[in-house]
Amino acid sequence: MESLQQKILTEGKVLSDSVIKVDAFLNHQVDPVFMQSVGEAFATRFAGAGITKILTLESSGITPAVMAGLSLNVPVIFARKRKSLTLHDNLYSADVYSYTKNESSQISISQDYIHHDDVVLVIDDILANGQAALGMIELIEQAGAALEGIGIVIEKGFQEGGNILRKRGIRVDSLATIASLENSQVTFQEEGPIV
Repeated sequence: MESLQQKILTEGKVLSDSVIKVDAFLNHQVDPVFMQSVGEAFATRFAGAGITKILTLESSGITPAVMAGLSLNVPVIFARKRKSLTLHDNLYSADVYSYTKNESSQISISQDYIHHDDVVLVIDDILANGQAALGMIELIEQAGAALEGIGIVIEKGFQEGGNILRKRGIRVDSLATIASLENSQVTFQEEGPIV
């Protein structure tokens, strides 16, 4: 998605060879008009797949997931990282390790919202090591639902997450894939066939 690449180049900040900050438009301040185009891009890529639910992880995945849900006209569920007074029984739960925060957390969703007859699309903001995606896949498996694929706004192609998921036969569709952040320069991977 060329407009996303331009957004990354103009508003993203490379912090190291492995970290890019995109909080100006994606995961702190949100550009709603641009995010609507992100949702439409996911809807186009997954059109006709029979998606009945979208699953994401709070909080940075919510905006692209909601925009995709709006375009696909399906509900969006976000896995919570913390249990609340209203979310404590009948849960699907999985442990997820965050390399960015250097901590593990348990993510949960209510069993009321994903069922065995659902076809689920996972949407997330950034794919690096794949731990968040694997946790959400575990929730879908616990529900007995079908995983259609994973839509990622920005994939760090130089980290292992995408390869781990693709080796499991999972469709991963990233709108922009960064090949390198070396020398504070963003280099994008050429788009290849969707697997």
